[in-house]
Amino acid sequence: QLQLVEFGGGLVQPGGSLRLSCAVSGRTLDYYTIGWFRQAPGKEREGVSCIGQSDGNTYYTDSVKGRFTISRDNAKNTVYLQMNSLKPEDTAVYYCAARPTTDTVQAVCFPWRFPSWGQGTQVTVSS
Repeated sequence: QLQLVEFGGGLVQPGGSLRLSCAVSGRTLDYYTIGWFRQAPGKEREGVSCIGQSDGNTYYTDSVKGRFTISRDNAKNTVYLQMNSLKPEDTAVYYCAARPTTDTVQAVCFPWRFPSWGQGTQVTVSS
């Protein structure tokens, strides 16, 4: 059974950086598309970034383009989300999720397309 655990959340000042990690166990990461999603209080869960089998197959929501970078290390069964130039509006619980891999991640980077989820990690951007 596929299990996902997020690490790396915390409190950071505006303009700062954090790196989130999603450790996958139970199955090899090679055959899965991984997504990062976030949910702020009172808001719907939204797709932040998704990655297919290679680092070249990625998608970012407009609000994080140029600031966030998603990457994967299949040997470590881990996916990362490097978050730079953080803003208060990035504050949310961040979740990683997995689905069987697909060619076009842009078409599937929505919460309802992912059946397997981690428990989430809180990211707070505040001075």
